[in-house]
Amino acid sequence: MASVVVQAALVALLLPMIPAMHSDCIFKKEQATCLEKIQRANDLMGLNDSSPGCPGMWDNITCWKPAHVGEMVLVSCPDLFRIFNPDQDMRVVSRNCTEDGWSEPFPHYFDACGFDDYESEPGDQDYYYMSVKALYTVGYSTSLVTLTTAMVILCRFRKLHCTRNFIHMNLFVSFMLRAISVFIKDWILYAEQDSNHCFVSTVECKAVMVFFHYCVVSNYFWLFIEGLYLFTLLVETFFPERRYFYWYTLIGWGTPTVCVSVWAMLRLYFDDTGCWDMNDNTALWWVIKGPVVGSIMVNFVLFIGIIVILVQKLQSPDMGGNESSIYLRLARSTLLLIPLFGIHYTVFAFSPENVSKRERLVFELGLGSFQGFVVAVLYCFLNGEVQAEVKRKWRSWKVNRYFAVDFKQRHPSLASSGVNGGTQLSILSKSSSQIRMSGLPADNLAT
Repeated sequence: MASVVVQAALVALLLPMIPAMHSDCIFKKEQATCLEKIQRANDLMGLNDSSPGCPGMWDNITCWKPAHVGEMVLVSCPDLFRIFNPDQDMRVVSRNCTEDGWSEPFPHYFDACGFDDYESEPGDQDYYYMSVKALYTVGYSTSLVTLTTAMVILCRFRKLHCTRNFIHMNLFVSFMLRAISVFIKDWILYAEQDSNHCFVSTVECKAVMVFFHYCVVSNYFWLFIEGLYLFTLLVETFFPERRYFYWYTLIGWGTPTVCVSVWAMLRLYFDDTGCWDMNDNTALWWVIKGPVVGSIMVNFVLFIGIIVILVQKLQSPDMGGNESSIYLRLARSTLLLIPLFGIHYTVFAFSPENVSKRERLVFELGLGSFQGFVVAVLYCFLNGEVQAEVKRKWRSWKVNRYFAVDFKQRHPSLASSGVNGGTQLSILSKSSSQIRMSGLPADNLAT
């Protein structure tokens, strides 16, 4: 059961990819319906535990009604298999009721329905899903810590306040909100190791899902803003950055607000079931999925355009250097842009939901959770401008500290009176500058 709950949590995180209901919730609903049907059949047929024949049962995949000895029962493939394999030619599965009980299903579910996820051992599934959950938990935690540190640095130093860094800061905030929303969603919906979330329908859990979707969509749009800003910077000669920044902010935070609000209203009126963590209605889901996939693909086009511009600039005679150094700089620039633009999301953007589910979980949740960490390192901690400013402040602090200690040693009476070295140093500096300024007219007259 633990793997079922963890799998539901993982699938819910693949925002732009999975439009279907969680598999565990489908089975829960199928099981509840099956037990009701079996009870009605027993009442109609007057059967009890001691009656001959084969009792009705739920085999964790599909429902089998009560049958007499020698009777063959035919059932269709479960709905879940149809969701993951819509183009598969579904057949029926049969069981014979014998004196020893039910026979094995024929043909097997894999042969009849084309679905083999249940062939793996439960222990292997538990280990796999728990490993992925642990990986993205570490990834989002690491990203949250590094992004918070980067935000403090960019906010603390005024010389780093510019349009480019303001856009970086908004992207950092979107990554931080995404990580926080993931932790809140896991805590609210999947804290208990059961499938009760399938039947929870409270205002609180719906609000959590709305907040989660808003944070994720905002993150995608700020990745798009980063690409749009850099592309505009390269192609336009005169670029009013501050005026553009207003529109960037409006797109980055406003567009997700509109999309998620429209989706929430449609869910409320047309599909108000569960905790809104399942998406049966594909049309409604495209209200969120469409803008996200669109931003991914536009960012990919911008990425290609920027690479073309970089190739042209690096090959110009003014750049200098040999061919190997040009390609080295191009490769370095490309690798730096991939995490900033979120290009890795294009790998599975249009692939069918049933293709490479395990690989997608590892790639998008495991590795994607570290994207905030990578962006913070590349565009803050390894940024030359940031490093220079931090070093300058560090040297200034060391100099002030040195003079403060030296002043206390030379003038203990003043130090004990509450005047520190830094204050006295500033007083001396102001006094000396005033003396120099007052002496300027006399010098000029003398000459």
